[in-house]
Formats: sequence, C-alpha cells, structure tokens
Amino acid sequence: MRPSNRAPDAMRPVSLQRNVARYAEGSCLVKFGETHVLCTASLEDKPPMWLRGQGKGWITAEYAMLPRATHTRTRRETAKPSGRTQEIQRLIGRSLRAVTNLQALGERQITIDCDVLQADGGTRTAAITGAWVALHDCLKWMRGRSMIKDMPLKDHVAAVSCGIYQGAPVLDLDYAEDSSAHTDGNFVITGSGGLVEVQATAEGAVFSEDELTALLALARGGVKLLVDLQKQAIDA
Repeated sequence: MRPSNRAPDAMRPVSLQRNVARYAEGSCLVKFGETHVLCTASLEDKPPMWLRGQGKGWITAEYAMLPRATHTRTRRETAKPSGRTQEIQRLIGRSLRAVTNLQALGERQITIDCDVLQADGGTRTAAITGAWVALHDCLKWMRGRSMIKDMPLKDHVAAVSCGIYQGAPVLDLDYAEDSSAHTDGNFVITGSGGLVEVQATAEGAVFSEDELTALLALARGGVKLLVDLQKQAIDA
C-alpha cells in the first residue's frame, strides 16, 4: 500500500493556475499534491551574447527552492547554484527548447524562473509541467503585441516521476515514496509521445529492463493527464 493510499497508476491532485504573477509576461502556479512551484516567464528583447546575429532566440531556466520549502530550513544559494540545482535548470531549459521553434522567436530570450514554495517530491517534474504553461502565456503575450506572427510552440511537454516502491512500479512519487524507493525515475515526454529525457537511478537494488518499460508506461499515462490539464488551463 502506498503511503497516500493511491493506486499504483494514480497521480496526486494536480492544478495549474495561470496569471498569478502580475508583472511577468507569463506565469503559472503548479501543484502536484503538496509540491507547489511558482513558474514565471520573463522576456528580454535580446538573445544571449553568444547567440547574437544568428537570427534566433533562446529559452533558459532558473530553479530555486525557498528556504522553508522543506521540513527544515535550506540555505539560499546566493553564491553559486549547487550541482543539483544546475542539473534541474538545464533539464527545464532543454525540455522547453525541445518543443519550441527558436527561429520564430527572433533575437530574444525568455527566462523561466521556477521557485519551489513547498516540496513533497517531484519538484523538477512539476516545474517542467508548469513552465510550459508560463512559456505559452509569454508567447501569447508576444503575439498579442505583434512581436511574433505565429506561436512558436510545436507541442506540449510535461514530466512525471515514477519508481519502484516496495517492489511495485508506481506513478508520481511523493517524498515518503521517493526517499525509500528502490528505483527513482523522471520522464519528460511531449504531447505527441516523444521522449525528451529519461532519468532512472537504482537506489540499493538494480532494476530490470521490464521494470523500466513498466515505469515508462506509467509515465506515459501520467503525462497524458498532465497535457490534458495544460490544454484545459490555456483554454480557460
């Protein structure tokens, strides 16, 4: 039995609330159960220095966990982001760029800030899912001001965690499961089913190819639900 009493293929309650940051070009407060992440999109009318003169734009991301997002206070990363933070930032950026026509952006950069307000497992997957909504609204803001002609988004993208908990594959791990799972994985998948990134790690006991296939099947079901919720959010 899972600590939350969920079925193996059941996700936590998910919500995507748009327009929560007054000044951002796009924003979304995403909740995966008790994991809450604020995602904001900020537009700069110039690309990174290394991309200037190439006629295309860029999407990057920054990720941070607020000091009391967890049970005990975590120090702010004021000097240099930790290795984990840098890994997550790059993952979010890669996920969004995978479904965006960067040429259509023109020479501009969009920065997605993902700030974890409360953590209960799956912060990176929640961040990616909410970041897509914030990016969508930023692009919609740009199109409404004739900065771009068409929406550069080629597809949806969302992410979910899966793992082997007490010998069984389960979907969307909360902290109680994540901290004791034998295998922990994160799956980033597009709306059309393409794989952007798969991260799977054994924690004390190796996992088989069949188990990885079972986790991927669970992840596909979870991402389908998340993409449906993204569609509902932007249509609201």
